[in-house]
Amino acid sequence: MAQNAYCIAGKIVELLGSLIDEELSSAWGVQSDLKKLECTVLAIKAVLLDAEEKQESDHRLNNWLGQLKDVLNDAENVLDEFQYQILQKEVIKRSRSTRKKVGYFFSISNPLVLRFEMARKIKGIRERVDDISDIKAEFNLSTRLEDRKTTMYRRDMTHSFIPSQNVIGRDDDKKKIINLLMQHDVDGNVSVIPIVGIGGLGKTTIAKLVYNDEQVVRHFQLKMWVCVSEDFDVKRLIIEILKSAVGIDEDLSIAQLQMRLREHIKDKKFLLVLDDVSNEDHIKWIELKNLLLGGCNGSKIIVTTRNSSVATIMSTVESYNLDGLSQKDCLSLFVKLAFKEGEEEQHPNLLEIGKEIVKKCRGVPLAVNTLACLLYSNVDEHEWISIRDNEIWNLNQKESDILPALKLSYNQLPFHLKPCFAHCSIFPKDFVFNNLLLIQFWMANGILQSPKDENLELEDVGNLYIKELLSRSFFQDVEQENILYFTFKMHDLIHDLALSIAKRECSVVTKKSALTEEVCHLSFLDDGQEVTTQLEKLSKVQTTIFQTDQSMSLLETCFSRFKYLRVLILKNSSFELLPSSIGSLKHLRYLDLSFNHIIKQLPDSICKLHSLQTLLLENCHNLERLPKGIGNIIKLRLFIVTTKHTCLSENAVGCLSSLRSLWIWRCVNLKCVFEGMEEGRLTYLRTLVVGNCPSLTTLTLSMKHLTALETLIIRDCKELSLMEVAGEEDNQDLKLSLQNLMLFCLPKLEVFPQWLQGSANTLQLLWIGGCENLTALPNWLPRLKSLQTLWIDNCPKLSSLPEGMEALTELLIYGRPDLSRK
Repeated sequence: MAQNAYCIAGKIVELLGSLIDEELSSAWGVQSDLKKLECTVLAIKAVLLDAEEKQESDHRLNNWLGQLKDVLNDAENVLDEFQYQILQKEVIKRSRSTRKKVGYFFSISNPLVLRFEMARKIKGIRERVDDISDIKAEFNLSTRLEDRKTTMYRRDMTHSFIPSQNVIGRDDDKKKIINLLMQHDVDGNVSVIPIVGIGGLGKTTIAKLVYNDEQVVRHFQLKMWVCVSEDFDVKRLIIEILKSAVGIDEDLSIAQLQMRLREHIKDKKFLLVLDDVSNEDHIKWIELKNLLLGGCNGSKIIVTTRNSSVATIMSTVESYNLDGLSQKDCLSLFVKLAFKEGEEEQHPNLLEIGKEIVKKCRGVPLAVNTLACLLYSNVDEHEWISIRDNEIWNLNQKESDILPALKLSYNQLPFHLKPCFAHCSIFPKDFVFNNLLLIQFWMANGILQSPKDENLELEDVGNLYIKELLSRSFFQDVEQENILYFTFKMHDLIHDLALSIAKRECSVVTKKSALTEEVCHLSFLDDGQEVTTQLEKLSKVQTTIFQTDQSMSLLETCFSRFKYLRVLILKNSSFELLPSSIGSLKHLRYLDLSFNHIIKQLPDSICKLHSLQTLLLENCHNLERLPKGIGNIIKLRLFIVTTKHTCLSENAVGCLSSLRSLWIWRCVNLKCVFEGMEEGRLTYLRTLVVGNCPSLTTLTLSMKHLTALETLIIRDCKELSLMEVAGEEDNQDLKLSLQNLMLFCLPKLEVFPQWLQGSANTLQLLWIGGCENLTALPNWLPRLKSLQTLWIDNCPKLSSLPEGMEALTELLIYGRPDLSRK
């Protein structure tokens, strides 16, 4: 299951803790029921760890847990609805005019009826929880506490470029495949070389090693890499090939794409890697192959696949069949990943147990890698023995089954990480995750535990979860895009594991799919009446992701049926108006409308989404304005906006008091931001990004109010000087939290802002680039005691650095060799 009963119970206890003492609880006469509900759920939660463990061998217990989970989900929805009423009351209280208060109050519904209806729901759910709690005595369950052992930051994050020294036992395979690439072709100008082997053997790893080899780089004029996975759509593949070749990302017809592809490969010796192919449709392959025949003689295509029949369809030469690693190489890999350097010599008993574990992995590097990461730095012999002797190794395994080592690694995850991992299954294979957005997705589904450290935010907890899953090899191929976020992927076998765990609750919707009533998370690939009909029996849906463009009728059906929707992803959609019925989704936490290039306005009803935490309007270039009441979205934490509007005033964004991260991006007409902002706004803001706003002249920031701001990035704003950013006269008394400041392509920046002195004890990174009229850095810069990294790039008038910069850990200067020498 995507979410276990233990985690849901924890959410409810946390929610009740915040609701019981609310004024509305007492005023509406529900406080007593809420307290009783809290006591009952706490008693249930105490035995759930024991119940979750025993359910595999007790059918009745398994059924009880399923029923309990349904009741707890309903309880969460009722309590969330009550919390919405509290938020609505807060919105009314904040409204500045009496007219607004009265109008809003009577527009929501009769308050007396609402009060009695809410009290009836809370009492009903309390009684249902009581009833199912009474049954737990039949199972003789023990009270247990969760063992939350997580070793955060256990190892450095890996990168998609694989250093050859980190790959063990594949040198011969690499040489043989490179030899195949170097062979001259007699029959035609493109050879196809399939690399075939079961999942987890390292086909992609070897292909990467070959792809990045110096001899291969010199031999081919053009190299391209495409992850194919299950969707062998020729148009999509042409787009991905062009992206890899020349970075083209345009909205072109299939005919235009074919022409561009032929142009770019014409008379060039190219290497194309098609990774993870499962297509067995010969006609589709021929359609793509015919477009790749214009290169020079000697061009090559490498195909990685688990399926020998795919290789037969595509190959022009004999397939390269990849074998498992030798026992010796497997053990070397295990030791490298499970022990710190030289540590295995101090623990000979563990090394002997490790040898036996490695034998069970049957030469599959992914299995070795996953278990080694699981045991890294763990010197408890009992835990190593429990892995070696686990009964999961004794299950009958088909070739297509999930590897036992992967199941074992999942079983060893702490309870709070299991739902986070399982929820990733709703995204397609080879999906590129972004840590910022995945954290918000988890947060929207309520699966991040509140931090016990008051200095941590939920976003920090989410980052810790991601790094823990990375350290256990559930994620891979990390790319650090910038200081704000990184991207990563899931191995396709790890994705299969996530699907197997979440299969009852997560589903891909096509015209031929068969949905069950338990489904909570949907990803749409199709539209039409066949799809709409399937939705009629669904009532528990919390996530809806549209992977293709969708009709307005399907959207309206989803809005009317899925009342408990938490996540709605409409990225790359193409509608001018969003249905006003979106305002009825009072549970919605995450709304992604990014890359809709024709939407002109948002309905005013969107301002009723008081629980919304994430709103993504990136690259909505035709969005004329934001609704006037957007400040009523009082729980918003992450906001990314592109708009044609000329001014984002205090009413537009400055009143969003819960914001942690604000990105103002590609607003070509924007002239002013934060104009008229009052004291006390944006006090929780930690990240502010303003970029690609060529008309922006005024950024009315009062830095003394942005006391939580940690990262400020301003780039490609050619009319902005930063002189209007106020830091108050006495900069010595200014106490800021700024850690990272990045200023790029600001030709009107001549003098450094004085308020930066307020970050003397916090600023760690200062990056200045493309500021062509910046003549000097201030003499007070060395007084920034925490500054570790200073990067200067393309600042031609900057002739010297202040005295006393020797304390820097890193100083990088680009484009000024004279300044570098000084």
